[in-house]
Amino acid sequence: MNPSVLMTDTIFPDTLVEQDVFQKESIDFRLSPSGELASLGELGKDADALLVVYADVSAELIEQLDRCKIIVKAGIGYNNIDVEAASRKGIIVANVPDYCQDEVADHTFGMFLALVRKICHLDSQVKQGVWNANQAKSVPQLRGKKFGLLGCGAIGQQVALRARAFGLEVVGYDPYSSPDLLAQHHISQIEDFDEFLHEVDFLSLHLPLTEDTRHILNKSTLSKMKETSVVINTSRGGLIQENDLFTALIEGRLAGAAMDVLEQEPPEGAPELSSLDNVVITPHTAFLSQDSVAALRKKASQEIVRTIRNGKASNPVN
Repeated sequence: MNPSVLMTDTIFPDTLVEQDVFQKESIDFRLSPSGELASLGELGKDADALLVVYADVSAELIEQLDRCKIIVKAGIGYNNIDVEAASRKGIIVANVPDYCQDEVADHTFGMFLALVRKICHLDSQVKQGVWNANQAKSVPQLRGKKFGLLGCGAIGQQVALRARAFGLEVVGYDPYSSPDLLAQHHISQIEDFDEFLHEVDFLSLHLPLTEDTRHILNKSTLSKMKETSVVINTSRGGLIQENDLFTALIEGRLAGAAMDVLEQEPPEGAPELSSLDNVVITPHTAFLSQDSVAALRKKASQEIVRTIRNGKASNPVN
């Protein structure tokens, strides 16, 4: 009897990449017609592995996975999987941390430039028939300013490379990275979080969403930042308490925000933050390119094959 893989959900137009990887290894593959608990529980009870995109892999679902050896998130963030429940069940959880690093770094810096140079606002004004260069008088010079990285992993390091090319001084806060590692990437470490927030002119978030990092930017922490500073988030929406961010922006306690992620995705209609001229929002697209999606799908599938065949995952998170 061949091992089997259940793909819980997909945002991709087909499953040809996944089918190709598993067929070559004589592993049966199927895509669930529904991401609902009842459907996933019924189909997943006989599966040796789950391949997950955005489906909610809850403790209740995990308890029904009698044969499952590994759950792989086709992406970097795995906050939609109950890792503790999987660990109790003896199931490996893995992600794909080594794809789309350039794409996310490019998108981060593109959003940053669009925000601080007021590109989106000025473009909107021109389209409305307003030609007023004076609207850009408040744009800051970038050279010499402090670009802060909250999280200095692989993507943060790529963002640092781009920031330095614009003459920015890159500083970082990351309790899990050594000063020597950060120094190799020309990132100056600030060990005190409050001091870090107070010093940076621009703050870019590159953290996983966990219970410890949820709403790490809130009324209290945002109040420690300069009124002229801006926030860029291409990681997870839950890192920011959006109501507190909105209030800080409309009260002039923060200069702007650029966000590729929101707490609720998709939002119900236009998000409240999008009504502000000093906010740029894109629909969770930082990871996307013609090359990155194919790489993600192949790597996620290969992680399952590796674990089924050898009993070990390359990128376990538990």
